[in-house]
Amino acid sequence: MASGVLKQTTGLTGLAVVANPHHLLSVLYGKILRTIQKMPSSAAYRNYTEEIIKVRAEIVKNTSDVKELERKIGCGQAEELIQQAENELVLARKMLTWKPWEPLITKPLPNQWAWPCTK
Repeated sequence: MASGVLKQTTGLTGLAVVANPHHLLSVLYGKILRTIQKMPSSAAYRNYTEEIIKVRAEIVKNTSDVKELERKIGCGQAEELIQQAENELVLARKMLTWKPWEPLITKPLPNQWAWPCTK
């Protein structure tokens, strides 16, 4: 934090204060970007995730105050942002395995996506 004083608590049960959120977020965002770059450039997941992560990484790089970083990203405390980034990294790695950008193996049933369900 800008004042040099580490906050005592996040106020969230089970979520401890992180002493170096800038470093940890930078590392996680870098890993996410490297992972999604292995996906085709036409993959929707890659495009949307890359856009969000690049913006957040730039904020982390250019904002030294943790409170200001949290305000600019607007998705919770730094510790929550770290948790979100860890979850996104896990998902990105799974997406590489699942390959949702590839065509379906078999065609869906004609009314598979109709609602209410009709046969």
